[in-house]
Amino acid sequence: MFDYQARPDLLKGRVILVTGAGRGIGAAAAKTYAAHGATVLLLGKSEDNLNQVYDEIEAAGHPQPVVIPFNLETALAHQYDELAATVEAEFGRLDGLLHNAAIVGPRTPLEQLSGDNFMRVMQVNVNAMFMLTSTMLPLLKLSDDASVVFTSSSVGRKGRAYWGAYAVSKFATEGLMQVLADEVDGVAKVRANSVNPGATRTGMRAQAYPGENPANNPLPEEIMPVYLYLMGPDSQGRNGQAFDAQ
Repeated sequence: MFDYQARPDLLKGRVILVTGAGRGIGAAAAKTYAAHGATVLLLGKSEDNLNQVYDEIEAAGHPQPVVIPFNLETALAHQYDELAATVEAEFGRLDGLLHNAAIVGPRTPLEQLSGDNFMRVMQVNVNAMFMLTSTMLPLLKLSDDASVVFTSSSVGRKGRAYWGAYAVSKFATEGLMQVLADEVDGVAKVRANSVNPGATRTGMRAQAYPGENPANNPLPEEIMPVYLYLMGPDSQGRNGQAFDAQ
């Protein structure tokens, strides 16, 4: 595991947007950020799931989060602009953005992968991520210390058979991170890095590996040290780097 001990008030006063915050790694990150003092903006497509995370954060006595129902597969450009305007009106800035939402799509040979399925994965995993990054960047630049964390995958660093659109989308994720990191380097108080969570006990992992014993993989809560490190001030100066959670 990534070795990092976060102090309890690491993220005090920070405003952090987490995509795919309703379950899995996104929910764990949202709750962990809140536990360390952040006001977390919970973005996802299932309002019920988001409300459950909201209730857990509230019950724990952490800063009150914000629920943002938002469908990354169908959202139009003006909806991203409206979201950015709302965040600006409410908070005046954004200190952190965790790109966590993604879909796997069919695991099949490229020859058998339909164009529709390929484009659906790219829409959620790449296009929506770009739209959110570009619309939130002005708000991130208003922070004294902003961090953008992109969720990668081992198949986004070395392609593997049958991972199709998902692998391609994760290579694009690494590319977007590197381009952004180079553009903000020395220009803005914004840094961009990627995290490969590794095999983790989530619904998405179970979908990709139905025959695997989930108990062999760590829970999302167990891989949080790297997520805390990259969102907090201790990672200042780390920019354009690819991290592994495990």
